Amino acid sequence: MTIKGVFNPKVTIATAGVAAPAAVFYNLGEAELVESAIARGEAMLSAHGALVARTGQHTGRSAQDKFVVRDAQTEPQVWWDGNKAISVEAFDRLHADFLAHADGRDLFVQDLVGGADPANALPVRVVTELAWHSLFIRNLLIRPDRAELAAFVPQMTIIDLPSFRADPARHGCRTETVIAVDLTRRIVLIGGTTYAGEMKKSVFTALNYLLPQKGVMPMHCSANAGAAGDTAVFFGLSGTGKTTLSADARRTLIGDDEHGWGQDGVFNFEGGCYAKTIRLSAEAEPEIFATTRRFGTVLENVVLDESRVPDFDDGSLTENTRCAYPLHFIPNASATGRAPHPKNIVMLTADAFGVLPPIAKLTPAQAMYHFLSGYTAKVAGTEKGVTEPQATFSTCFGAPFMPRHPAEYGDLLRDLIARHGVDCWLVNTGWTGGAYGTGRRMPIKATRALLAAALDGSLKTAEFRTDPHFGFAVPLAVDGVDASILDPRATWADGAAYDAQARKLVDMFIANFAKFEDHVDAGVMGAAPRTLIAAE
Repeated sequence: MTIKGVFNPKVTIATAGVAAPAAVFYNLGEAELVESAIARGEAMLSAHGALVARTGQHTGRSAQDKFVVRDAQTEPQVWWDGNKAISVEAFDRLHADFLAHADGRDLFVQDLVGGADPANALPVRVVTELAWHSLFIRNLLIRPDRAELAAFVPQMTIIDLPSFRADPARHGCRTETVIAVDLTRRIVLIGGTTYAGEMKKSVFTALNYLLPQKGVMPMHCSANAGAAGDTAVFFGLSGTGKTTLSADARRTLIGDDEHGWGQDGVFNFEGGCYAKTIRLSAEAEPEIFATTRRFGTVLENVVLDESRVPDFDDGSLTENTRCAYPLHFIPNASATGRAPHPKNIVMLTADAFGVLPPIAKLTPAQAMYHFLSGYTAKVAGTEKGVTEPQATFSTCFGAPFMPRHPAEYGDLLRDLIARHGVDCWLVNTGWTGGAYGTGRRMPIKATRALLAAALDGSLKTAEFRTDPHFGFAVPLAVDGVDASILDPRATWADGAAYDAQARKLVDMFIANFAKFEDHVDAGVMGAAPRTLIAAE
């Protein structure tokens, strides 16, 4: 067996249990991983030096194929209504078959860390059969230095083998694709999918399970900070603008996707960013666009033209095109991944029904209601079978990664908001002037101006009206923003049609929240929207 790279000699590949790999490459850097990926036919270089890979049939997460081991420890702690269970015995068979499948193969190993706060960090060993997967996860997690690698002891192991095919009858899963998470022994098995995002989300899932026990709030959010240390947190599902809006040249980027909020403030879980690139432009998102022209960046499912220049407008492979790059590729990124306690929390939604205002101020009870709701909307064409806007409610803005009951995270967030006096905002980056197909997308210039006013504190002194359906406070005027856009009903040609659409959305919120009614107090229930006969 060939062994190459930097590692703790006391903790070799035996930690993962693979008995006889052909070769093991530990902690290779960008150049060696890019060379290996190209030599092995896994990927190619773009005209600007980024590594371009395709993921085949899986161009996104396989949420229905993710399972959590149900054992004596997880039984009382995991929210089983929101997580699929796999037995200990089935996982053990799957694990044994994974290890046997890895025998005789080249393996790439990265020893990395999830969590920039040393007191809450999770050292993770990631074993992959693809070199480009090794580069991807090296970009996304935090890299120890050479001295730290020599003493590295993993507390979690991920084995990622896209060529493995699960047997549902033998392994207790649904299809040949499987993501199996053992939270007690801290082992993750990923097979049958080449989509690299499964690895990073497995680390997020583990931290979401472990950190609440320590009083730390794990969050599916981006974060940035102003010059005065005024931290802002941006919750949101994919496509709502989390990455785009936190990449602000005037503020320090803490991270774009996953953070913890603990005793000393906010800290990034990751060491990189995983940004969507569909319709990416240098004009609208210059910082992210620049990373796509850097050696070491991984472009996922991005179409190249005949000169190998990326065509970010081409969604023929998938709308979910991505780039993965280390955080230091962003010029104004934080070197520590840490920031003070937030002064503002922004909950992002892309409302394709055209009902919600571009910004609203939330009371603490409303913030918890909307956090547990986790609303956004899918639009026609983004998924097979979606022909009109569809409401999506993903509790805590990240239900697939939340092992515990949503109320546990909601209670943590409510307590932290109260303790630190945080202002909370709901921002709609979706549609105005009508629903998708009739209206238009909210102008990003207006969204940025509204956010700037919220974050610098000036918006708090504005005059507000109460939204008749949702009850939150909506500003009447904001400098630099067309006042007409602040009243969504006024942007519709037919006010009665708006009222009908608003009542429809309110009913969706109420029906979705029914499952949380027994877990929240009267204050939060009082923050629910109301079905009215007509708008006031």
